[in-house]
Amino acid sequence: MLLFQLPEDVLYHILSYLDCKTLSRLSQVSKVICHIVSRDVVWKNIAKGLLNTGITRYWTDIYPHILLKDRVKTAQNWCDGVCKRSTPLKWKTKLLPWIQLDGDTLFLSQAAEIRSYPLRHGCKKIRYNPVKVYSGHQADVCRFVLTDSHLISGGSDGKILVHNRRSDSTMKLFGHNQEVNCIDSRNELIVSGSRDQTIKIWTLASSCPRDLIPLYDRVWSVVINPTLSSFVTGTACCENLSPLRIWDVERKSVMEWEEPHDSALYCMQTDGNHMIASGSSYYGVVRLWDKRLTECLQFFQLSSDLVSSPVYCLRFSSSHLYAALATALHSLDFRHNLNITIR
Repeated sequence: MLLFQLPEDVLYHILSYLDCKTLSRLSQVSKVICHIVSRDVVWKNIAKGLLNTGITRYWTDIYPHILLKDRVKTAQNWCDGVCKRSTPLKWKTKLLPWIQLDGDTLFLSQAAEIRSYPLRHGCKKIRYNPVKVYSGHQADVCRFVLTDSHLISGGSDGKILVHNRRSDSTMKLFGHNQEVNCIDSRNELIVSGSRDQTIKIWTLASSCPRDLIPLYDRVWSVVINPTLSSFVTGTACCENLSPLRIWDVERKSVMEWEEPHDSALYCMQTDGNHMIASGSSYYGVVRLWDKRLTECLQFFQLSSDLVSSPVYCLRFSSSHLYAALATALHSLDFRHNLNITIR
């Protein structure tokens, strides 16, 4: 019996132990073999060990509509820092923008409003007129987060607004006495961080915070783990504390990283597995981190020497990273159509 005459489940199990280079060579043997090798089940073990393939540490798939083989190619570009840069949206007034992605829609805060724009990855520019606007803060929006049902924002007025995306109703949360610099939400759990040096934990069912964690430094960024078992905080580097820390559910710091230039970490995002992307307060620098390594993996300086700006927010999909600076939205395109080969 030939190898490719084996039952499919046995064949896929054998192929799942092969490396990228071997699978790439196999795919060139014939069209039939290429079709078999292109199946997601063959690439899943490889994808879990790479950056931003959509396979999380718990084997869930964030991007099931994209072939894993293609995501593995793109992951090599993320690791090597290979990308195409563009500036799809600019504005004249300096702002403190924040962004979120929801499918092919980009949400961008501009002053006290949050606006949504349709994305077209084949276009170099974004249509300037928004399709929807969220308002309610009396001062600039510092951060906001999207869930399936809500848009939750924190402002420099110290308020947290919970916008219901289905009914257009809004609920106000009060608890911080200074600006709410960061916020994240999952499964009706909300975590907010403030210039008042505290983290507060909320639920959508209550207008009062459920818990408070003093950090003794200004809190600039927070991300909740999808399992709700931990969250990551980034602080201002004003105290003798590591700015990038992971906390478990018992509120104990379990992992720490030092930022190479002691700059405040304004924003971060994780791929749910090995990668963390962070944006710093100096020179528009975006850094990619591999949690298995102690040093920064890649960095990208987005602002020029003449016009330096912090990276106020960044978000990434399987193929693009978007970073919002004071006067522009920057895009890094890591797609696999950059003439690379699987190695």
